[in-house]
Amino acid sequence: MSTYRDFTAPIGSRRAPVLRTVGTRERRSHLTAPRVPTVGIDIGGTKVMAGVVDADGNILEKLRTETPDKSKSPKVVEDTIVELVLDLSDRHDVHAVGIGAAGWVDADRNRVLFAPHLSWRNEPLRDRISSRLSVPVLVDNDANTAAWAEWRFGAGRGEDHLVMITLGTGIGGAILEGGQVKRGKYGVAGEFGHMQVVPGGHRCPCGNRGCWEQYSSGNALVREARELAAADSPVAYGIIEHVKGNVSDITGPMITELAREGDAMCIELLQDIGQWLGVGIANLAAALDPSCFVIGGGVSAADDLLIGPARDAFKRQLTGRGYRPEARIVRAQLGPEAGMVGAADLARLVARRFRRAKRRRVERYERYERYAEARRTARESL
Repeated sequence: MSTYRDFTAPIGSRRAPVLRTVGTRERRSHLTAPRVPTVGIDIGGTKVMAGVVDADGNILEKLRTETPDKSKSPKVVEDTIVELVLDLSDRHDVHAVGIGAAGWVDADRNRVLFAPHLSWRNEPLRDRISSRLSVPVLVDNDANTAAWAEWRFGAGRGEDHLVMITLGTGIGGAILEGGQVKRGKYGVAGEFGHMQVVPGGHRCPCGNRGCWEQYSSGNALVREARELAAADSPVAYGIIEHVKGNVSDITGPMITELAREGDAMCIELLQDIGQWLGVGIANLAAALDPSCFVIGGGVSAADDLLIGPARDAFKRQLTGRGYRPEARIVRAQLGPEAGMVGAADLARLVARRFRRAKRRRVERYERYERYAEARRTARESL
């Protein structure tokens, strides 16, 4: 049934149903947003990825560079973003820019309040970038943008209650309910990676100890592998030989590759990460009761080597197991580009407002020109 029904009714009687649609603006606006190309930026602890994305979620061109050293000023990262956008703008007609930032973004989606893996502290990122570019800019948490992309184009299509978990340098999270990203009162909902699961455990860059991401993330995976290799553990001989004794060369993708080739230690490490993942998901299911968990981020490339143990741990740890429906746990379909695609798609919403504002300015100018022309004609006829 259409929300905009009864157009013949008196104005007052149809005002309420129209106003009720304002709360669901984000859910329906992607259907009415202009079908124009936008740029999505995904900023993580190790990389900055930028791409031009069309209205169907297709990536027309993608660029990637390393994240500048976090000890440098925030302006260095902002310079990187602007350079990537300008580079893409040379070859594409860009109408807006969406940024998915690895940090806490305020409710106005302007300031990055805190970024554990970058040097942003209460940084007005949207205003700084928009002042340097000639198109509108939207900023959101990178997990929120990834969840939006999976709901629009990927593994979360058709789901009304979805939780996204992104496993990368750390753990990001997002809640999407009824077609809306739930950002919370202050904009920082979904920071699941910083739930404390081991009191007094490993120190986290956020300042606390025992955060979930210290046990189920890319950093955790690499830390455990390097510790075993540095101790010259017999189970680590395979990876020690692979890096020729240079322990610092061990990376997450390398561990996943060796696990696929059958390296027992690497398989066990991914199982450990997966089990911690399943424990955290069971806790989230008890609190949020979603229908689907979508697992994304770079570590999710391990697929069933990681998600299989996570499903097993989830079934063992789920509150009320055996007496309640179980949420699906699926791997994200859009891979590491999800955050970038989601940021670009959300940016189309501000592109619409920008286009409308631009059209109104043009209309005002045309009205003024017609008025001025009428005044000149009137003076000439006297």
